[in-house]
Amino acid sequence: MPRILGIDPGSRITGYGVIDTDGRRSRHVTSGCIRTGQGAFTKRLGVIFEGVRELISTASPDHVAIEQVFVAKNANSALKLGHARGAAITAAVTVGLPVFEYTPSAVKRALVGTGRADKEQVQHMVKVLLGLQGEMGLDQSDALGIALCHAHTDASLMRLAKAGAVK
Repeated sequence: MPRILGIDPGSRITGYGVIDTDGRRSRHVTSGCIRTGQGAFTKRLGVIFEGVRELISTASPDHVAIEQVFVAKNANSALKLGHARGAAITAAVTVGLPVFEYTPSAVKRALVGTGRADKEQVQHMVKVLLGLQGEMGLDQSDALGIALCHAHTDASLMRLAKAGAVK
């Protein structure tokens, strides 16, 4: 059963979620947030890198799925988000893990059925699909949603490949 680490990158809060999946059913392993604190931006990037590296070490995922950068109204915010993604991706590729990227709308479509769903709808579906109860932060549920999106996408591609539709 493959294990997927989903990452919702942010320069102050990076959400993470780990699931085990067979492509049809998924099980929650762990989830939470890496909080970078108030320090210099470069130090916060180091916190993200080390936090993801530690997660990889303890959770032993087979794949990493991460949200792609969206075009923000503020160019500086988009650049910081890109740097945060880079720190997380670097932590994964330095240990040889494959990294898969998904747009926010692809994640929403995979979980809710529409690319225009709001974060609360995604969070609700994450809880339903994983059988989770109680409070959960949006960064955490977004990361689990990214992991679930990869689980569904990967399973679909494997079924198509077996049918000879994809090489």
